[in-house]
This record gives sequence, structure tokens and C-alpha cells, in this order.
Amino acid sequence: MKNIKAIIFDAYGTLFDVNSAAEKCKDKIGDKWEGFANYWRTTQLEYTWLRSLMKRHKDFWKVTEDSLDKSMKTYEIDSSMRNELLDLYKILSPFKEVPEVLKSLKEKDFKLAILSNGTPALLNELVKSNDLENIFNDIFSIEEVGVYKPDSKVYDIPIKQYQIQTNEVAFLSANTWDVSGGGNYGYNSIWVNRSNNTFDNLDYVPKHQIKDLGKLLDIL
Repeated sequence: MKNIKAIIFDAYGTLFDVNSAAEKCKDKIGDKWEGFANYWRTTQLEYTWLRSLMKRHKDFWKVTEDSLDKSMKTYEIDSSMRNELLDLYKILSPFKEVPEVLKSLKEKDFKLAILSNGTPALLNELVKSNDLENIFNDIFSIEEVGVYKPDSKVYDIPIKQYQIQTNEVAFLSANTWDVSGGGNYGYNSIWVNRSNNTFDNLDYVPKHQIKDLGKLLDIL
């Protein structure tokens, strides 16, 4: 980690809690809110991978809408909640330690960036709604290349922007497939394992695994 010049973060599930939209509606949804939230997220990811393989790209917001529609039908949630859930998804809450850690990193000599499946408009709104707009040097979206993670074209975006080597990047994600994608590309991938999950068998094992972003400061 001594050669790190850029620290790049995944957004959804890493900086921002993807379940927070459904959680804010749990009084209306009931006890099934968490199962519904997880199903929505899983379907959303599956659609990104399938669309990449089929070469039928839709941007992340449209994928989020499509996956929500399926999830609401599956969990028999009243369609009147659709707009509320979508509006809340635009302003997902950060995990509690995220703002403080990012502000600490900002004081150090690193490039700080987000690299996400999200559209530029979605990501900018997320950052702004959580008072983080002065933290990042860049917010990179897969829309620049028109294909979703873990395609190598996505991980190439910040390398081209900063004119650095792949091993000069510390890449953080809570998604094991994303950690593997970045790691196989050449990043120093760090797994943010908030839920004590088991890592995938995808030809990459991260050297560092942390419970939350607070541990990143120790590694660096």
C-alpha cells in the first residue's frame, strides 16, 4: 500500500446503504421489508450483468426501476409505494462512519474518487444530499463506457484519467464480485465485509478485509 496514489470507492453498498430506502418505509411494508430490500438489490445486480452480456444496455436508474417493479410484485407491495421508494433511493443514507473517514482521507495526499454503476445524476445527488460534494476529486460512472462492472473497461476509467498504474489504486467495495473484478484487473482491492460474509471463488483473494471504512486508515 506504500505506492497508493488514488483511493477509489464503490458507491452502492460500500459508502451508501442500499437497504435504507426500504428501511425508511418499514412501517408500511412490515416485517418483510428487509427480505424485499435484499431481493430488490439482488435483482438490480442481476439485471446489470445480464444486460452487459446481452449488450442491451439501460442506465442504472432504469435498471433500478425495472428491478423494483419485479420486487414489488414478488413481495406483493402496493404499487402506490413505487414513487416513494424510488425517491428514497436517490438519497440513500451513508453508513455511519463514512463521512468522518472520507473527511480524514481528504486531508491526505490521495486522489479520492467514486467508481460506480450509478448514473452521473444519481451519484451527484447522493453525494450532495449527504454533504459530501467537496470530498471527491472525481465521480466516475460506468456510463462513460456503456457497460457494467465487472467489465475491465470500467476499472480502466480512473487509470486513464489519472495516468497511473493499476497497482497504485486502492479500491474498496462491499461487493465480493466487485472486489474480484477490480483485483483481477490489477487494483489493490479491499473488501468491506460489513456482514461477515464468505468471499467468492473468482480467482482473486483480497489481502485486506475490513469491517468498516474506519479500518482503512490503519491499512494506509
